[in-house]
Amino acid sequence: MIKLFKFLRPYKLQIALVISLVFLQTLSELYLPTLMSDIVNNGIMRQDVGYIWKIGRFMLLVALGGTACSIAAAYFSSLTAMGFGKILRARIFEHVERFSLREFDKVGTPSLITRNTNDVTQIQMVTMIIMRMMISAPIMMVGGIVMASLKDRHLAWILALALPLLAALVLFIATKGLPIFRAVQTKIDRINLIVRENLEGIRVIRAFNRTNYERERFQAANRDLTDTSIRVNRLMALMMPSMMLIMNLVTVAIIWFGSLSVDHGTLEIGNMMAFFQYAMQIMMSLLMASILFIMIPRAQASADRINQVLAIEPEIRDPAVPRHAGGEKGYVEFRDVTFCYHGAEEPALRNVSFEARPGEFVAIIGGTGSGKSTLVNLIPRFYDVTSGAVLVDGVDVREMAQAELRAKIGFVPQQGVLFSGTVADNIRYGKADATEEEVRRAAEIAQALDFISDMKDGFDSEIAQGGTNVSGGQKQRLAIARALVRRPEIYIFDDSFSALDFKTDARLRAALKRETEGATVLIVAQRVSTVMNADRIVVLHEGRVAGIGTHRELLQTCQVYREIVSSQLSEEEIA
Repeated sequence: MIKLFKFLRPYKLQIALVISLVFLQTLSELYLPTLMSDIVNNGIMRQDVGYIWKIGRFMLLVALGGTACSIAAAYFSSLTAMGFGKILRARIFEHVERFSLREFDKVGTPSLITRNTNDVTQIQMVTMIIMRMMISAPIMMVGGIVMASLKDRHLAWILALALPLLAALVLFIATKGLPIFRAVQTKIDRINLIVRENLEGIRVIRAFNRTNYERERFQAANRDLTDTSIRVNRLMALMMPSMMLIMNLVTVAIIWFGSLSVDHGTLEIGNMMAFFQYAMQIMMSLLMASILFIMIPRAQASADRINQVLAIEPEIRDPAVPRHAGGEKGYVEFRDVTFCYHGAEEPALRNVSFEARPGEFVAIIGGTGSGKSTLVNLIPRFYDVTSGAVLVDGVDVREMAQAELRAKIGFVPQQGVLFSGTVADNIRYGKADATEEEVRRAAEIAQALDFISDMKDGFDSEIAQGGTNVSGGQKQRLAIARALVRRPEIYIFDDSFSALDFKTDARLRAALKRETEGATVLIVAQRVSTVMNADRIVVLHEGRVAGIGTHRELLQTCQVYREIVSSQLSEEEIA
């Protein structure tokens, strides 16, 4: 957790102020029992009313000063802790944004969400407590022991017996609690995962009547988290009764042995009362320490999880001296590319080589799992090749700045993703400064203008998170419009027409051909009708290039392509 405190640097002055205020507050609390003993010994016992009023007014002033310091310390510590949380969340978010897809696969989306919300909240809470209690508890303990010893050394043996017992109890519970707190955070990840899957897959769950199964799955994870939380709370529940038992025994011992000393005339009543107050302050300081030991293990578990994320170095990074693309714009080349996913036994792509030039319409087709989507994901450098090279405009993508590379590409993924906001906002996601005319033009080419016009507010109609209030085909067309509005050098459509009917598909391809003239277009498709008119078709089979050519050429030379065509078209259509 100490590693994360470097993000507190902007709040150095506030932290110093909090420490000063807490120090003054603690001194005032330590001084009050001494004033009280003076009133009892020198005022009440001697019946000196003037002395009582004099010291009483001073006590009131000290108490008010301590209260003011306490309020101010609470305000500034809260301000600092909340600011710390803001910085930490922003730092995690910015770091995660640099991750490649491999890092997302490694950590997992639900876990990243938990780490940036629940874990940061735990650290915020403990930071606020640390700034107040970690300063005041040691001062109060040491100061209380010193002041109590000054009042009566003969009663100090009671504290000498009680304090080691309390310290051992706190240490034991903290040591046992830390592993369980780590397990709690992991189980919260699991809950987050199941809830997220249920919310995103609610249609599939209901369509297959799996509501009861998902309910039981959630209940199992919920019970697991509950049982673990009960275990840790049982452990923590042991602390308070044990501490209160020791504190009450200390109280009885002080009153018992103090009364004997008073009776023998070796101890004044005021000093006994002050000793009792200091003993309670010492016990309270240990109680505060116990609260810290309850909070710190959980916060430490959260800090470890956050540090794990911040320690991950993205595999895909910009080169120290990036090369700028030159020559022909929109030129894409795969040069003997082999790619293997992390942990996979076999490569997803093997020795893939082909070119796509500006003005060409290049289609990629193949069976399920042949590596089509993997191949196009290498162009914007979502993953790095294992061997070989992917070149854009004659430059290896690993030698280019990622921002410059992706500015050249209009990418439409296999799963069309929309964001909450208006239709126009989603289309402008491809080009933030797009004019209304450009947005309308992109929607028209994507064959989305008709259904947008039928919506209540047209381009100002709201899109729900994930695009759940539009159909699959409408979602795909809006995703295509988002790519079109930026007018890039290279268009990549990763099976982006699968939800469209044949008529809309044909109109869209015709409009695309006119709009993308001069740009490079790569289309991943399952339908033969989508790729038949391509300038070049790349056929993939089990990660290898099975053939490259036009539709007619491949019918004669590529057995894999003939099988795909015959499975979709009749003999008359093939002829």
